[in-house]
Amino acid sequence: MTWTKTHTLQGHTSGVRSVSYSPSGHQIASGSDDKTVRLWDTQTGAPSHVLSGHAKAVKSVAYSPSGHQIASGSYDETVRLWDTQTGAPGPVLSGHSNSVKSVAYSPSGHQIASGSCDKTIRLWDTQTGAPGHVLSGHTDSVNSVAYSPSGHQIASGSDDETVRLWDTKTGAPGPVLSGHTDYVISVAYSPGGHQIASGSYDTTVRLWDTQTGASGPVLSGHTDYIKSVAYSPSGHQIASGSYDKTVRLWDTQTSAPGPVLIGHSNAVESVAYSPSGHQIASGSCDTTVRLWDTQTGEPGHVLSGHTDYIIGVAYSPSGHQIASGSYDTTVRLWDTQTGLPGPVLSGHTNAVESVAYSPSGHQIASGSCDKTVRLWDMQTGEPGHVLSGHTNYVISVAYSPSGHQIASGIVTRQCVCGMRIRVDV
Repeated sequence: MTWTKTHTLQGHTSGVRSVSYSPSGHQIASGSDDKTVRLWDTQTGAPSHVLSGHAKAVKSVAYSPSGHQIASGSYDETVRLWDTQTGAPGPVLSGHSNSVKSVAYSPSGHQIASGSCDKTIRLWDTQTGAPGHVLSGHTDSVNSVAYSPSGHQIASGSDDETVRLWDTKTGAPGPVLSGHTDYVISVAYSPGGHQIASGSYDTTVRLWDTQTGASGPVLSGHTDYIKSVAYSPSGHQIASGSYDKTVRLWDTQTSAPGPVLIGHSNAVESVAYSPSGHQIASGSCDTTVRLWDTQTGEPGHVLSGHTDYIIGVAYSPSGHQIASGSYDTTVRLWDTQTGLPGPVLSGHTNAVESVAYSPSGHQIASGSCDKTVRLWDMQTGEPGHVLSGHTNYVISVAYSPSGHQIASGIVTRQCVCGMRIRVDV
């Protein structure tokens, strides 16, 4: 099979931070350093809505399962909810005293968790915006939060080198998972909810029992920071992407190492499984996306075209397309069957941090460093609402499962300056 680009989505005027497909695969959202979110039609590449209003970069965007709302996270320190049909802003969730680094919806959609550089996780009611429990215990910035599949538990990873578990109903702290010797950057629940994987700058992936907090296997092999971890849809395999330029696969039952995927010439920023679990896509600072067979580790196509770091990769729900977001300010679409390029979605004026599809697939939301969330009609490619209000970068967005609301989180320069950044030359 020969792979070529299907579309080059152009319009952003600064780095693209994140891209995401709608569940139907008809739309893509991109968030950029140009402070905008842009929505794009995956068939034509036509732009839909440009969501303007953020005062700084949009870090991430996410659709609710129904597609009725978007959440955008920015560097202006707030979490914001938006109505995707009217573009009207919803509640502004204020309370953190420092940058918001991550947001997540509960599976029911009734609650949002936000993790911050103020060392706390805050819970919020998605209908009213009312604050709930403040989860205190970490002694440094909270980098990531995740809900268990049941919604009864939250896991948080921190610069204090620990993972903490919390009861979502009472706010009571659960086990403290200690063992990492450097920042915990990412946490993920297995599909069954019985296990957590955490990736750290100490170059290891650790597995934990979610009921007892007991430490499981330590997956060693990487020789530099681990930036991302992901479970396969079956939960039988984990993929980890590292600054050592490799992707490693691991068996979750035996902890045995699988293939080491070698080919990138710079740090691997993101990894994603196809919906079938048969393929992995990895995005790298070497400006390429690479596809790999999850059973054999054999390399597939190398998707070239970006001219700067690739920060995010995502599969469409059908698995027929891949979207990649880059610091070159573009979102690029790739047909996974033919490799043909798709549309170029243009409009953001700064880096796109995150993108997400609506569950219906009719819209895309993109969060950007231009301080806006933008909506795009995936049928026509026309720009829709520009969701404005943030005064800093939008770095993360997430939809509630019901689709009625969105959470957006931001990060300020104060927090960004504390991050470790490595560039291989």
